[in-house]
Amino acid sequence: MSRMSKETDSPLSIKYFLSYAVAATVAVVAVVSLAYVTLPTLLSVSYSANILGATSSPNVVAAPYVQHLPTPKPLKAIYMSQCVAGTPSFRDSLVKFIDDTALNAVVIDIKDFSGGIAFPTENAILAGAVSDECGASDMKEFVERLHAKNIYVIGRITVFQDPHYTSVHPEQAVQKKSGGVWKDHKGLAFVDVGAKPFWDYMVELGKESYELGFDELNFDYIRFPSDGNMAEADYTWSAGKSKAQALEEFYKYLTENLRSPSISSGQVPVLSADLFGYVTVHQDDLGIGQVLERGLPYFDYIYPMVYPSHYNNGFTGLADVNSDPYKVVYTSLVGAVLREVATTTRQPSFAFIPIASTSPQLYEKPVYSGKVIPWLQGFDYPVHYSPEMVSAQIEATNDAGIESYLFWDAANKYTSLRSVLSATATVQ
Repeated sequence: MSRMSKETDSPLSIKYFLSYAVAATVAVVAVVSLAYVTLPTLLSVSYSANILGATSSPNVVAAPYVQHLPTPKPLKAIYMSQCVAGTPSFRDSLVKFIDDTALNAVVIDIKDFSGGIAFPTENAILAGAVSDECGASDMKEFVERLHAKNIYVIGRITVFQDPHYTSVHPEQAVQKKSGGVWKDHKGLAFVDVGAKPFWDYMVELGKESYELGFDELNFDYIRFPSDGNMAEADYTWSAGKSKAQALEEFYKYLTENLRSPSISSGQVPVLSADLFGYVTVHQDDLGIGQVLERGLPYFDYIYPMVYPSHYNNGFTGLADVNSDPYKVVYTSLVGAVLREVATTTRQPSFAFIPIASTSPQLYEKPVYSGKVIPWLQGFDYPVHYSPEMVSAQIEATNDAGIESYLFWDAANKYTSLRSVLSATATVQ
């Protein structure tokens, strides 16, 4: 028997061994207890700091969570371009306008018609698209100022019309059948709706914008192009699919990937989509892929652009649609509300389950309520939009059962709207 084994077998050796074992156990327990108390703190500081892009020093305090405001009910908003957002004197006048009236929200460009992003970012995927012409270098601080005033902030993202992205990735653009990148009559290029690499770009921009502080992400130009030599347009990424189906696949991908909780806040962004006003009264896709029922399942809100000036003469029996803004807006919104709450539709969708019917085109749909909110006309075209015309649109919206609205004016002047809302505030 070896010396080591013999000593450990003796009573004395066992006594010393037990003493050492007890002492070692106490030491281990002490170390584990200390680790239990201290390590979680150290690890949580380091982990949080790394997520937020800071150093891993245990002395670094993690940045506070981004706070988001709930959607006001009713929502009453105006649009602010990214150029105005970058012009303090102009943007401050609009903030004062909101303060002085019943308005409670603002829609600010995140990415405009040029494809330029409105705020600086170190995100490698997005940094190359930051606009050097329009935007606010202090966008984060500006959003915080708006939140301090309890103003809900919606970020508008122009989606498939994107000259910048298509210049970098021409292979993802709508192509000309004769060769090269297709452009509309304004010379602007569109990304092909089916180009999935661009979908990830949109998701990345959405996440970055929400982390910056925007409460809601609003997607505009979420469609196929409509103006230009359409016979020459070739959709290589969307081949073999209807335009409506291709768009709905994008809706689904976008919302599924933006619904996951954000890293810093644990919240998810409110999502909305701007659609042509005609989607409320047409059953087809308008040639651009937009169908009301295909958007309803994926977005918290649908904002149809029911600008009276954008309807054709003859709509709802009017020889001149600008002669009766009330009738145009009311007719459009009543149709939308009825389609929201309908239990069937003739539009197939990934979200709808076909039911047995004598008509093979009839599909069951969920009932939605309160998702449709209109964009109203706050600009002069093709006639001067008087305070009476502005008031008529608000009245028509309310009479259709909708209390919320957004007003659009690309110039951000809102001359007639100012007098209408100021008068309302005075009366109240």
